[in-house]
Amino acid sequence: MTQAFQFDLCATDGAARTGVISTPRGRIRTPAFMPVGTAGTVKAMLPEQVAETGADILLGNTYHLMLRPTAERVDRMGGLHRFMNWDGPILTDSGGFQVMSLGELRKLDTGGVTFRSHIDGSRHRLTPERSMEIQRLLGSDIVMCFDECPALPAERERIAASMRLSMDWAARSRAAFGDRPGHALFGIQQGGLEPDLRAESAERLQAIGFEGYAIGGLAVGEGQAAMFDVLDYAPGQLPADRPRYLMGVGKPDDIVGAVARGVDMMDCVLPTRSGRTGQAFTRHGVVNIRNARHADDPRPLDEACTCPACRGYSRAYLHHVSRAKEMIASMLMTWHNLHYYQELMAGMRAAIAAGSFEAWQSAFHAARIEGDIEPL
Repeated sequence: MTQAFQFDLCATDGAARTGVISTPRGRIRTPAFMPVGTAGTVKAMLPEQVAETGADILLGNTYHLMLRPTAERVDRMGGLHRFMNWDGPILTDSGGFQVMSLGELRKLDTGGVTFRSHIDGSRHRLTPERSMEIQRLLGSDIVMCFDECPALPAERERIAASMRLSMDWAARSRAAFGDRPGHALFGIQQGGLEPDLRAESAERLQAIGFEGYAIGGLAVGEGQAAMFDVLDYAPGQLPADRPRYLMGVGKPDDIVGAVARGVDMMDCVLPTRSGRTGQAFTRHGVVNIRNARHADDPRPLDEACTCPACRGYSRAYLHHVSRAKEMIASMLMTWHNLHYYQELMAGMRAAIAAGSFEAWQSAFHAARIEGDIEPL
C-alpha cells in the first residue's frame, strides 16, 4: 500500500484522460465520481453498499461536520473514516461554498468569514487556517483550500476581487496545511466566466504549488453552455500531471461533457437527492417513478442494469413505495442512481483507454435521445 499521494495518467483520447490517484487508503480510478456524504453519511445507503456501486472515494462536508457533531468530536472518535465506517479515501470540501450561501447569516472580510449556524444561530468564525484545522481533525485524504465563490451572473469587478481574495486564502491554506505525508491539498481555480481571470488564478495557484487543482465557481447558475465554454480552456490552464476536479457537477451529460474537456474528478448531490424524490437516471434519460404510467408496469427501471432495484423490483413496486413514502424507496432509488453514475464513469474510463471515447459519447447521447421505454 503506497504511502504517498500520486497521480498516474494512463491514457488520453483527445482531451479526455484516464488515470489512477494513489493514496494510503486506496486507489481512485479516474475519471471519478464522488458520492456526497455531507454529514458523514451518503443518505439512504450503507458504506458497503456505496462501495458495491463502484465508488472509490466519498466527499464529506466541512461546514456541516464542524457544526454537528463538530470536528473535535469526530477526531476523538478516531477520525471521519472510522466514524462513518468508510475505509476508502475521503475528500472534504473547505466549507467556503456553504458559508457563502448563507447570505445575511454571514459577514466576509479579508481574514475569513463570520457566520451564524443555520441549525441554532450560534456564532462561528471560519478562516483558511481554521478550515485546514477542521479538515485535519476529520482526517480526510484530500483537503480543499478555503475559498470564496460568488454566484453567477456577477459583475467582473466582483468576480476579480473574489478570485484574488481566494488566491490569498489559497496561500494561507497551503501554509496552514503543513507537512502531512499521504494527504493532499488541492487549490481551487476561480475567475467566473472570464478567461483572463481564470488564467491569473491558475498561474497564482501553480506558483503556490498543490497536489491537485479544482475548477471552482461553476455550476452556480451560469448554465451548461457557459460552463462548457469555460471548460474548453480552463483544464488546459492547470498542470497536466495533477488531478483536475470540477466541483459540484452534475447531471450525466454535464459529467460526460466535462470528461471530454479534460476533467478527472466530479461530485454532486444529484443522484442521491433525486433518488429520494423518485427520479431515476437511466441510459435512456430520467424516469420519474411517481408518474401514474408506472403503476402497473412489471418491468425494471432499466433491463440492462444490475443494481438491486433493477434486479429484484418492478417499476410498479418502486412507484408504490415511492408514492407511499416508504424508506425502501429512497434506498433502492439511490442505489440505482449511484450504480448508474459509477457505470457511466467505468464506461468512460474503458473508452478512453481503448481510444474510442468519441464513439462512446455518440452512443451515450443517442441512447438518451431515444427516451424511456414506451408505457404498456
